[in-house]
Amino acid sequence: MTLCYQMDEKYEMIRMAVREFAESEIKPVAGELDEKEEFSVSLTQQMGDIGLFGMVVPEEYGGQGLDYISYIIAMEEVARVDGSQAATLSAGNSLGISPIDDFGSEAQRRKYLPDLCQGRTLMGFGLTEPNAGSDAGATNTTADRDGDSWIIRGRKTLTTNADTPMTKGSIIQTVTGVRPNGKPDYTCFIVENGTPGFTLNTLKRKLMWRASNTAEIFLDNCRVSSDAILGNPGDGFKQMLATLDGGRLSIGAMGLGCAQGAYEAALRYSKERIQFGRPICKQQSIAFKLADMELKIELARNLLYKACWLCENKRPFGKEAAMSKLYCSEIAREVADEAVQIHGGYGLFKDYDVERFYRDQRLLQIGEGTSEILRLVISRAIGC
Repeated sequence: MTLCYQMDEKYEMIRMAVREFAESEIKPVAGELDEKEEFSVSLTQQMGDIGLFGMVVPEEYGGQGLDYISYIIAMEEVARVDGSQAATLSAGNSLGISPIDDFGSEAQRRKYLPDLCQGRTLMGFGLTEPNAGSDAGATNTTADRDGDSWIIRGRKTLTTNADTPMTKGSIIQTVTGVRPNGKPDYTCFIVENGTPGFTLNTLKRKLMWRASNTAEIFLDNCRVSSDAILGNPGDGFKQMLATLDGGRLSIGAMGLGCAQGAYEAALRYSKERIQFGRPICKQQSIAFKLADMELKIELARNLLYKACWLCENKRPFGKEAAMSKLYCSEIAREVADEAVQIHGGYGLFKDYDVERFYRDQRLLQIGEGTSEILRLVISRAIGC
């Protein structure tokens, strides 16, 4: 497919504005927040204040009304500095805001989107379960009708933004019956924190994204009204698949930003580190590593932006979303690994940002579809 797109001046303005914010507000505290495993309400609210939540949501619901490339550039720039804040932003937009904007009723949009888009509240997306990860169809959480209400029973895990001081609730995928073909009928519900039977547990001791919130959700005879159904009953699996397509672009941007940040750190260090009488960037073995890193990042960026262009222009983009997420996440791994190598022994210490980049990139090959599952998605898309 031939694709031409033009990166006009507005994108550069967005990039530089978000970069300035990330450098001045996030970078000075990123290491400390990571060490303490501390979610930052302040940084999240600041990201809302400068318009990083709800960037693609129409202005009438409190969003910015921008295009998807604008959002991805913003994601890239936050991830260039810190994966934790990028994770909060990515999940807040792609998993919290997007499903309500895309599938919610008018009443749900009016109720939830303004605060979500202003960064005053967050919403989790409860899909993963202890026995339902890559096999999302293995959901065991159930919702049974009881008059005008539904009773939800089950457990979700590894849910980003579900248990913060700002969290309004979580979107929960459930099984609500069996279709005529024998397959489960899935329905998503918006369940607010504080609902009786809805309890949370924040998960600690993570390798990466330590300053983002990851939680378990327990639903013990949790009663919600029919108004809590997201969109139409039975549309839950379709909603989930569409949400993951968009989320993969966001995770791709995180991989791209992580790679960019690790590369820049390595390039700076290579110009300062003197061995054999000259900066190590002048040694061919190091110079070639840096050249390969720059090449891979540029290729990843073009693939990701193409997928965003397809999404923005309402063209099929599922295959490209899978490809860009897969490639960007694996480039993040390769670049972060080489960046540590260039730093030598110093790259293993938390005094250097590259150590955090090396840890943060690891989840990118797992979240929003493992690299193995994405290869399956791509192979099916090409008819295999």
